[in-house]
Amino acid sequence: MYKKKIAACVLAAALGFGFMAEVPVSQAATRAELAQISVNKKGTNFKYWNKEGVPYQQLTSFVKDVTNPKSKNFIPQKDRIAVFDLDGTLICETAPSYFEWMMYLDRALNDSTFKPKAEDKAYAEEVKKAIETVGIPNPKPDAKSKMPSGMDRQQAVSQNSVFAGMTQPEYEAYVKKFMETPTEGLTNLKWGEAFYLPMVEVISYLTANDFKVFIVSGTDRQILRILSDGVLPIPKDRIVGTDITWLASHQQGKDGLEYVYQKNDEVLRGEFILKNIKMNKVDNIARDIGQQPVLAFGNSSGDSSMFNYTITGNKYKSLAFALCCDDLDRELGSQSKADKMRADCEKYGWIPVSMKDDFKTIYGDNVKRADK
Repeated sequence: MYKKKIAACVLAAALGFGFMAEVPVSQAATRAELAQISVNKKGTNFKYWNKEGVPYQQLTSFVKDVTNPKSKNFIPQKDRIAVFDLDGTLICETAPSYFEWMMYLDRALNDSTFKPKAEDKAYAEEVKKAIETVGIPNPKPDAKSKMPSGMDRQQAVSQNSVFAGMTQPEYEAYVKKFMETPTEGLTNLKWGEAFYLPMVEVISYLTANDFKVFIVSGTDRQILRILSDGVLPIPKDRIVGTDITWLASHQQGKDGLEYVYQKNDEVLRGEFILKNIKMNKVDNIARDIGQQPVLAFGNSSGDSSMFNYTITGNKYKSLAFALCCDDLDRELGSQSKADKMRADCEKYGWIPVSMKDDFKTIYGDNVKRADK
């Protein structure tokens, strides 16, 4: 009965959104299996990388160098800071769009238990149309327009609005439920399992070498904590994301300097504060981490400032790795976007990572493009 209900819900969502031709069953690595991915300190047991590729060689050479006490480039353990974007860097962002955007559309347009504000429903329809026609984040080759100006921020505001007032446990339950939703355009893959296996290896490898690994993403901070929990060896206090305020359930608009939390209070989601992309990532790294990273991993222009902050004026040897979404067979990539990223890598001194050539697999062999 449970499986039938899930299948019915997925089919209804697919028909409503217009992307999926069939309902896949997840056969990718489970979250428990993802958590078991382990790379040793020497990096001799990577399974999912092309070891002849430049990015793999540069990463492992860097780690070997900076962790060697006899090297002039030695970095003390306390200063080994590595920062990772999430969408398109650690997990899928193109099936058909970002995890949190798809969850937002589910809440605003498909949730029969919730009635959104008229303006939020209207904006969700606008976001849905932009994903279908323009292509977000990967622009469609035949698109006649670009993502509307300011949509990154306005979507975050509307997203927060449709989840405002939820307690932390309620929101966590909603996120976990959506994690069970199949991705669209890729078969055998649920959203909660859509991690890039090679990148999970990188985090394991860096952790084994005593790097402090942080996720620094434009995704909501609580979503980041829920998605990564039990999969990546990253504590919750090393998660940096888009921020909101948190309020007491009986605060009723009173200033936090005046209101005292009561025994019968709960913590509720409040107002939008900051979208953590572009220069805001540097702002949050300086505030939340308080140290300049020595490694950065990302995939888009939203990571440019984080990349440049990492490699500019650093007292330590430092590198920035940029994933290029050039795999059109195993992933829903975009050659034009990948070419632009390669050009930016050449311009700024970042290291391009080809998902097509440098990754032996992305999600595992059971995950296929639905149109192949």
